[in-house]
Amino acid sequence: MPESFTEEEKKILRPFVSNVDKPVFVLRNLPEVIKGALFSRYSRSQKSLRRLLLDEFIKDKETGFSEMVQHQEKEGIDLKEAVQKAQAFYDRVLDGYGDDSVGELGGAHLACENISNYASKVLEDARIGGSPLEKSTRYVWFDEKQDGDYLFYKEPVLMASEFKDTYLRINRLLFDTYVKLIDPMKAFVTKHFPLEEFPFFDAAAKKEMPFKEIKDGKVRARAEKGYASAVKAKACDILRHLLPASTLTNVGIFGNGRFFQGLLTKMYSHPVAEIQALAAQIHHELDHLIPSFVRRAKKDGFLVKKRGAIEKIRDEMIPANGIQPAKEVTLVDYDKDEATALAAMLYPYTKLSLLQLRAKIKAMSSEECFRIMQTYLDGRSHRRDKPGRALEHIYYTFDILADFGIYRDLQRHRVLTQERQDLTVIHGYVTPQEIIDAGFNKEYSHAMNEAINAYREIAEKYPKEAQYVVPMAFRIRWYMKMNLREAFHFIELRSIAQGHPGYRKVAQEMYQEIKRVHPAFAAYMKFVDLNEYPLGRIQAAVRQEEKREELLQNRKK
Repeated sequence: MPESFTEEEKKILRPFVSNVDKPVFVLRNLPEVIKGALFSRYSRSQKSLRRLLLDEFIKDKETGFSEMVQHQEKEGIDLKEAVQKAQAFYDRVLDGYGDDSVGELGGAHLACENISNYASKVLEDARIGGSPLEKSTRYVWFDEKQDGDYLFYKEPVLMASEFKDTYLRINRLLFDTYVKLIDPMKAFVTKHFPLEEFPFFDAAAKKEMPFKEIKDGKVRARAEKGYASAVKAKACDILRHLLPASTLTNVGIFGNGRFFQGLLTKMYSHPVAEIQALAAQIHHELDHLIPSFVRRAKKDGFLVKKRGAIEKIRDEMIPANGIQPAKEVTLVDYDKDEATALAAMLYPYTKLSLLQLRAKIKAMSSEECFRIMQTYLDGRSHRRDKPGRALEHIYYTFDILADFGIYRDLQRHRVLTQERQDLTVIHGYVTPQEIIDAGFNKEYSHAMNEAINAYREIAEKYPKEAQYVVPMAFRIRWYMKMNLREAFHFIELRSIAQGHPGYRKVAQEMYQEIKRVHPAFAAYMKFVDLNEYPLGRIQAAVRQEEKREELLQNRKK
């Protein structure tokens, strides 16, 4: 039964809990540090959470509770000052808990603006406990200028070196080319993928019809808006290949305290100046909100030493030349024994051990094994119907060689293992077919070749900093190791019609590799889209217009 409170206690509690008399409730209007400390006490107390909040936080002056809550209600009270005033209390509570997982009980929404695309990849490389979102190269043009210059990171080491002019020149050339081609590329896309060629669903006729046959004014207007959005996305997708890694972007991250402490430690230990400086800025801002959760974040000598030692061994043992041509997607390794996965499909529904089940599976005929698999995987009606955990027993390792723009899109998947190599020009660059068909290859190739020259010049002395001049068109190598359950999610999601053509191709090739080695499992990836679309975003854009109109109508009601 829920605990009873006096009327006075209920009055005190109501602003901070969703109810005062039910066994299920949520906290609200509380600073993160209080929520984290409160939950850490919760697991080691006989008191209810609401009673703990009353007795050990609201009524205890040492917690700084009133000052922190007043900050949320009034202006003029500095939250950082209030938090730091009570930090000794929270440090004592959290240290008394004695478990790093307590850092997962509070979090923060962090915004990092005007950082380079290179830095954004470092932020997004952290996985468990954080959820990033980045300014899109598909929906936003990167043609703005501030103080007479394009928005790219002025790398301090290079700006103070003999390569300053080279660095500025190549970045400006890449942006000049990007901006110059915006209107011509939109015109090319409009001409070669005309609105009249696309079918749209007419609710009155209850079927898809060519645009020119649609009479309903609302449907036509919706189609025109969706088409304009799809044309912009297509042009953005093509021209983003010109954007260098120095391009400034914005990243928003929600993460818990443990995530941020790990991220900051990695960033403080990073060899590039921007990342170290960004770590200090992030740490300073998190100290306003969750100081107790990130107080141990600092440069890690182990990480620095390990990187130096591995680089030394690389120089001694691995020749710099001799790179062999490779496919875009190479299946390096995979689990050849399917018995454990089949045993795991039955495991929750039996009383047998995994070893016993494996033995029984191995004694079964292929028809019996297929029946188990079919029963387990059949019946999915859409891609959000997730297959069960038994598929996590089968792993695949893919080596990917694709352009940096594709890596940016695929890196954010976190339920897998992936690592990348440094940005370089050594693997060459991708030229979209539309660039050639539109007659822009001369300008495009000139910009790419100049980027190659600039990179090579700078990399002789500053190989890490030279990465900033590499455009998104250049190939980068990274690997992804994932289980079959994640492969279902990854491939079905990244092959959808509205996806970028580049990463759709990677997902499709991954599917073909799985189909080659595990055709029976691949047969249940029912929502992999292997089709090609001239303007893949158009139907999704029209649906967005429909939803927007519905929202407007609901507001009027």
